[in-house]
Amino acid sequence: MKKKLKVLAAFIILAGTAAAFIQYASTHPALLDKLRQTNPLILIILVSAYIVWFLALVVILRISIRMYGISISKQENMLLNAYSSLANFFGPGQSGPAVRGLYLKKRHGLAIKKYLFASLIYYGFYAFFSAFLLLAGSQAWWVTTIALLVVGSTSFTILRWYARRTTQNVESGISARAIGWIAAATAIQIFTQAFIFLIELRQIDQTISLAQAFSYTGAANFAVFVSLTPGAIGIREAFLVFSQNIHGIGNTIMVAANVIDRAVYLLFLGVLFGLVVGLHAKDKLRITQYLGQAREHH
Repeated sequence: MKKKLKVLAAFIILAGTAAAFIQYASTHPALLDKLRQTNPLILIILVSAYIVWFLALVVILRISIRMYGISISKQENMLLNAYSSLANFFGPGQSGPAVRGLYLKKRHGLAIKKYLFASLIYYGFYAFFSAFLLLAGSQAWWVTTIALLVVGSTSFTILRWYARRTTQNVESGISARAIGWIAAATAIQIFTQAFIFLIELRQIDQTISLAQAFSYTGAANFAVFVSLTPGAIGIREAFLVFSQNIHGIGNTIMVAANVIDRAVYLLFLGVLFGLVVGLHAKDKLRITQYLGQAREHH
């Protein structure tokens, strides 16, 4: 029943978002003109930036599993992240992390709870850096500091709670060095995303400031934590509208920039799809087999 409700909710959000965009575009013809004027070179730069964003994910996974004594080849790591990124966009909710967790358990014996703990570390830093971007460019330093302390404390509390409630020693092997590398790779990912959004926003309005792009990125990133639709379509837009008083970017600019971003991300996914097909990821990783075993077990 919960799965059916999630699918229904995702469908309603997608349908509502599509209807809202069509209505908005029909009443704002200048929007389509802006999109047609997008320089193809800009699209290449944006796809390249998304590749950097993707490589940060590859590094994060490598460090996360090495904390538990597991090492995989660079090709396997990239294929797994490419496959799971495709699943994350086209599958329900956050399918990508689930695919990675299942694969690592079946293929390399990494306990799901240990994978979840490593993922919580990553998402803790993801929330921290996103909160920093959201507030640093628009709020007083003391407001930003308090918010970061709250986010950091909440993330730490969740990690400690999870470590204590599980019967496995999920903290074994985790070093300050490894956590530092995860933090650094996450920061690269977050600031690369900010760079992407800045370019997209300035394609629509050259007056958009760096501070506005930072706040915009922080708000958009928090949609990841409640993502029900492919690519958080509709969810991310809602977060951006609700935080409009912080980043100060108008609806027309947001809609156009999001359309550009969705198009660019689909091009990027096309690159990943080529990688997956070209290197026969489905056969090499045997993910379909593992998913079938998981369904039978369930």
